[in-house]
Amino acid sequence: MIEGYGARNDRWREEPASGMAKHKKQFAIIGLGRFGSSVAKFLSEMGYEVLAIDDNAERVQDLVNVVTHAVSADSTDEEAMRALGIRNFDVVVVAIGENIQASILTTLILKDLGVGKIIVKAQNELHGKVLNKIGADKVVFPERDMGLRVAHHLISPNIMEHIELSSDYSIVEMTAPSAMRGKNLRQLDIRAKYQCNVLAVKRDGEMNISFPADEPLCRDDVLVIVGRNEQLTRLEQVYAEP
Repeated sequence: MIEGYGARNDRWREEPASGMAKHKKQFAIIGLGRFGSSVAKFLSEMGYEVLAIDDNAERVQDLVNVVTHAVSADSTDEEAMRALGIRNFDVVVVAIGENIQASILTTLILKDLGVGKIIVKAQNELHGKVLNKIGADKVVFPERDMGLRVAHHLISPNIMEHIELSSDYSIVEMTAPSAMRGKNLRQLDIRAKYQCNVLAVKRDGEMNISFPADEPLCRDDVLVIVGRNEQLTRLEQVYAEP
């Protein structure tokens, strides 16, 4: 059974016209907890067509006036997903919360229905491995990743962002700590001392990937640095400020 709210159009139920010069991506978000609803709201604000799906009618109602279409449906019901034309979406995000079984079954159904790209939220590493094995195109760990960001910020409040590239490498955005200010990149010699590379320096909102090696760093400069995780942690610890 599917219960719909606030329909604005049903264009996703049709195949894209072959003569279209430009096809605007359409997204479906399954699971409207904090993570799923945040993704749905952001995509809608960016002007994309979004179908929001959850088996909880109250959560669906909360997004009626935000997304293109919101429906109450069981994502583990293959016929319900087929009736929604789910395979016509460019990207489907499975953001189901605690119900790991429903997350896995939903992903399997989406694969069987031929969805082009499936992004799935995982609760833990084992859940993530299962999702990868059954064909999820991308697995995300929002709770774990947020925990990593918080941990890095606790080590050094200057760390604004931490992006994990792989199990070994990451990129960090670091506001220039007091110990760096007034010194230039040549003097800091981050590559030789920490085996990390400064990719760019952001100043006054402008990203400079060719920042002069002899230019002194200022108070609000942001360094974008890539390196091995253990070396980045060492760098963060050395420049940590209370």
